[in-house]
Amino acid sequence: MDQIKLDILAFGAHADDVEIGMGGAIAKYAENGKKIGICDLTKAELSSNGTVEIRQMEAKEAAEILGVDIRETLDLPDRGLFLNQEYIRKAVRMIRKYQPALVFAPYYKDRHPDHGGCARLVEEAVFSAGIKNYDSEEGLPAHKVKNLFFYMINGFHEPDFVIDISSYMDKKIASLQAYKSQFTKTSESFNTPLVNGYVDMIQAREGLFGNQVGITYAEGFKRKKPLIINDDLFGEEQ
Repeated sequence: MDQIKLDILAFGAHADDVEIGMGGAIAKYAENGKKIGICDLTKAELSSNGTVEIRQMEAKEAAEILGVDIRETLDLPDRGLFLNQEYIRKAVRMIRKYQPALVFAPYYKDRHPDHGGCARLVEEAVFSAGIKNYDSEEGLPAHKVKNLFFYMINGFHEPDFVIDISSYMDKKIASLQAYKSQFTKTSESFNTPLVNGYVDMIQAREGLFGNQVGITYAEGFKRKKPLIINDDLFGEEQ
């Protein structure tokens, strides 16, 4: 069977990073027939909440909610996402294996150091994946990604562009709520789950991004290269 080729491959340091930053965009493009993959660099083994096994089950449920085609974990060390050739090669192999058109990673400026570490690793991997003789012994052909974009996790930064997720905010929230170990807590008085305020904060942020462009909800993204507009400047952006 031929290997699936992805339209989008989104990297995160931990399961739930991608959902926080771009769950709405993933749901939108998946519904429109695009092939989507998520790669979690670590198993979040140092997380204060839940277990590795629980987090992996939650990640599987979240991916199904969003319509993701593949989800893999590279098993790099949590709180150890430093630049080294072994880690870069693992990310390169993911890119070459699935040959995505677009790659997404967390934005560098974030209070969690692993998110910045993930961004730097992925940026190195995107560049190296296109070099023919880099890691050629694996037998995977070089692959040049069309563009690398960065999504926001904990921060609120001026976006370089936004994606309208007004019709997909419910799926984004549902994907976050799949992570019950991370985004819910139990009331000691009534022994019932309470929604963590973090999800409310993410919804409010996407509302602010949407308000900037006159829509209900949007996700904001950063980039390093200019975007090309080949068609009508006044047409609807995709």
